[in-house]
Amino acid sequence: MLWPVVKALLGHYRRYPFQIILVWLGLTLGVSLLVGVTSINDHAKSSYQHGEKLFSNPLPYRIRPKHITNKIPQGFYVQLRRDGFDQCAPFDRLRLNLSDGSELILVGLDPLAMWQSHQSQDLKDFPSLPLMATPHPVMVGSDLAAYMDWQDGDQMTLSSGSTLGPIIVDKLGLIHGTQVISDMSLTRMIERKAGISFIACGEMNVEKLTHLKNYLPNGMIITRSSHTEIESITRAFHINLSAMGMLAFLVGLFIFYQAMSLSLTQRQPLVGILRQTGVSGSQLTVALGIELLLLIFFSWLCGNLLGIVLANQLIPAVSGSLRDLYDANVELAVSWSWSSAIYSLAMSMIGAFLTCAWPTVRLLRTQPVSLTTRLSLARFSGTEFSLQAAFACVLCIVAIAIYQAPQTQVSGLVIIALMLVSVALFTPYFIWKLFDSLSYVLKWPKARWFFSDAAVSMSYRGVATMAFMLAMAANIGVETMVGSFRDTTDRWLSQRLGADLYIYPSVNSVTRMTGWLSEQPEVESVWWRWEQQIDLVDEKIQAVSTGHSDGEWDSLTVKIGVPNYWYHLHHSKGVMISESMAIKRGIRPGDYIDLFGQLGKRWQVLGVYYDYGNPYNQIMLSHQNWLKAFKDSGSVTLGVILQDGVNISGLKHRLESVFRVGAERTYDNSHIHKKAMKVFDRTFSIADTLGNITLVIAICGIFFASLAGEVSRQRHISLLRCLGITGKELVLMGSLQLFLFGAISVFIALPLGLALANLIVDIVMKPSLGWTLSLQLLSGEYFQTSIMAMCSLMLAGALPTMRMIRHTPMKFVRNSL
Repeated sequence: MLWPVVKALLGHYRRYPFQIILVWLGLTLGVSLLVGVTSINDHAKSSYQHGEKLFSNPLPYRIRPKHITNKIPQGFYVQLRRDGFDQCAPFDRLRLNLSDGSELILVGLDPLAMWQSHQSQDLKDFPSLPLMATPHPVMVGSDLAAYMDWQDGDQMTLSSGSTLGPIIVDKLGLIHGTQVISDMSLTRMIERKAGISFIACGEMNVEKLTHLKNYLPNGMIITRSSHTEIESITRAFHINLSAMGMLAFLVGLFIFYQAMSLSLTQRQPLVGILRQTGVSGSQLTVALGIELLLLIFFSWLCGNLLGIVLANQLIPAVSGSLRDLYDANVELAVSWSWSSAIYSLAMSMIGAFLTCAWPTVRLLRTQPVSLTTRLSLARFSGTEFSLQAAFACVLCIVAIAIYQAPQTQVSGLVIIALMLVSVALFTPYFIWKLFDSLSYVLKWPKARWFFSDAAVSMSYRGVATMAFMLAMAANIGVETMVGSFRDTTDRWLSQRLGADLYIYPSVNSVTRMTGWLSEQPEVESVWWRWEQQIDLVDEKIQAVSTGHSDGEWDSLTVKIGVPNYWYHLHHSKGVMISESMAIKRGIRPGDYIDLFGQLGKRWQVLGVYYDYGNPYNQIMLSHQNWLKAFKDSGSVTLGVILQDGVNISGLKHRLESVFRVGAERTYDNSHIHKKAMKVFDRTFSIADTLGNITLVIAICGIFFASLAGEVSRQRHISLLRCLGITGKELVLMGSLQLFLFGAISVFIALPLGLALANLIVDIVMKPSLGWTLSLQLLSGEYFQTSIMAMCSLMLAGALPTMRMIRHTPMKFVRNSL
């Protein structure tokens, strides 16, 4: 008896095929974005683990220069090996720009040094040994080769037009991510300079590690890298991605709920007939459950396929951003994983059953006689919208109560979710009540019918309108946050980069270089900035110095400080601290703090300054106090101020020829500014892309909901045509109705999006990164997004009606009976 009932219920979709598309669309697209974002996050975290290993050998310790632009002398590595540190190997790194715009990292290594850490393997079988042969082959991972469509023996073309190769594809899974491995001689041929980027060392006992730390000269440090550290500093990045994925899934779930509610409402007569012929409520429940499971499985399967495609489209941007920001090595190909599939299946089943619970209960509890009497799409709309509004008020009160308590990232995300859901639930009630009231107070009959029909159409457009409003709020929130952050970063860089030219010399040559620069006619003044990084047990802290010139004062972006902080910084035992350090440690200007090591205790905090370019804590001291503590042991940067109207290229050329300083150690402020903003734009383009996809999903949901609803109202529209309403008027009214829905949604989404951006900054960005910024209204971006969305909505409202008015009114009446 059960199977005929299931067939009868599924037969509904033969008559209304667009409804099955709407059901499939909502859940599939929601699952696809959820799977895409989850796969990207899981893929990045697994890549962090692979990034620790080179040829299956974990080399957790890194000896590197204190300043990133410096090199380790080759002689130091040779002496290190002679003194018994044979578990260390040299590496050289440089960035490759390919002709297609891709960026890869070329890692030069010494195959013999690597083999000594694998002495259980014969030298002739060691996989990196072929790299020593001419004509200098390069080895790439199999995933990168598949992504770039490379085969053994191919050549890679650089942006300069030159080629590297032949390519050797790693078949043993020893290389991962965007790294290209070669013999160190090749990197030196390309870069044409001596030195080593870093020395990687394997595990060692405590005594040997302590000896190695004491062995290092002042210009080098040793750090231990691990995937847990990278996961820690990238947590905010992954949280933002997860939040966008969950929001898109919520929008898709609303569309799924709308489609299923409309489908169950349209099957009122069928269910009434089945109940009167003896089908019990339990049998109907089981039959509807089977239908729902089939829809979930099919949508989940399609969503996983689309999600993997989406993830592979976004992963190059994610990989580039993580590489630029955190030096993370993330692979460029995302594969399907059981964890994201099971997670998406669980979320789909929970969300689908929750959204279908009330429409199913409502249908099964209605008397069979009432179901078969007449079909009404709006029978329960007013009551449901009122209940939704009441529930929205409850959620709003809960959100306000949580907001009053001490906030964490978890509670902050809960507040955001409650705020979005409560406003979304209240939106259909507000629109329905407004249109219903206008249908009674207006005097023009067509206007009264227009708003009355719009109020009735909320029965099948209401939830889709909720989804559209949420998508608009998300886009406005993302545009506000990204635009404000970009403008703040732009202004901060413009102020912070006060010098015209920045030079990164060695400690030995800095005094001679300063004297030479001061004698040049183009140079007005030279600034010194010392920097020392201290690795504590649970964090890294940078100590930097500053001079007392007016230009250096102007370049310090102070958030808050004690009176005359600049004078006290250079004439007392005081420090300035970065905003990140102040927020994470709860420090305010005027407090006294104890610093680490040779700096000692009881330093007064004189002020807090903005620092958007540093994920670690930072303190700033005067030159005098810095030199007392570190005695020239750190790295130094020179900032050169030039006379007005001077061409900087001539000075750079003379500097490079006199001091043999490479181009990678001299940067003008415009180059640094452009590079920083390029990294910023690439990082936040991911969130912008996800927001646009979410908005497209919502617009498609409204379109298919309108299409399904208009097909169900064939008799109504045909009678209007028989009464004299022309086809053009019907098309215009259909477009104007959705235009009004969209306008009201945008009106609600604008303050909601601004509140969302404010909460993201206060709850996600501030605790994770320690950065704050003032939000700015971007009216141009809001207007552009709204116009595009409104035009799409008007088209979505016109198309279903245009499809229906092609037939004559009488033929339409006969078809609808």
